[in-house]
Amino acid sequence: MIELRNVSKSYEMGGQEVLALQNISLEIGQGELTCVVGPSGAGKSTLLHLIGCLDTPTSGEILLDGQAVNSLSDDELSILRRDRIGFVFQFFNLLPTLTAEENIALPQLIAGRSLEDVREKVAALLEIIGLTSRRHHKPEQLSGGELQRIAIARAIINDPLVVLADEPTGNLDTSSGEIVISLLKEISERGTSSVVVASHNVELTKLGDRTIALRDGKLESWTRKNSKQVALPVP
Repeated sequence: MIELRNVSKSYEMGGQEVLALQNISLEIGQGELTCVVGPSGAGKSTLLHLIGCLDTPTSGEILLDGQAVNSLSDDELSILRRDRIGFVFQFFNLLPTLTAEENIALPQLIAGRSLEDVREKVAALLEIIGLTSRRHHKPEQLSGGELQRIAIARAIINDPLVVLADEPTGNLDTSSGEIVISLLKEISERGTSSVVVASHNVELTKLGDRTIALRDGKLESWTRKNSKQVALPVP
């Protein structure tokens, strides 16, 4: 479902080229929960940004559901991000003037549907995340854990091909983090969306189907659940 072929990403900083990712090749299957781990600066966020079409690789090819995204126009990439990719961020990124149900519905509203059209689906998502009673609350009235659950519901309202979560438990207490982890696992178990999570949270790696370890922008190793770690030769 998701394939990276010899993907590299470099930036220019202070007149020097910085390699954020180097020759990454991997496949992520439908319905898999994949955890991306590594120290700060390893390239975890860069990898998610490339898979999510928020950035483009310097070299190599990325395919989503068999479609090469490198050749898409800006407009086509915008539609792809809106309709087929769900994003969950560490700092929630909810709109402060919208209620919980309006924030969840936002991707559908941007696509031109009315809140009334999607209210039934929003209600179902609110029930799944356990926040039906908070549907009319605005972000300032909600806890961090509640905000992240709303962000997850927003990410899956379009039944996306892939859900990308960048440190989704980084700002949460242990109890709230466990709820978020359970939700992400539940999404992957539905089998329709792949879930890719960049995180330092070891509990996620215990539940994930695969763990990918990055170091200095290189793919250091990968591990499948109930299998041995595979160390990769790093040039």
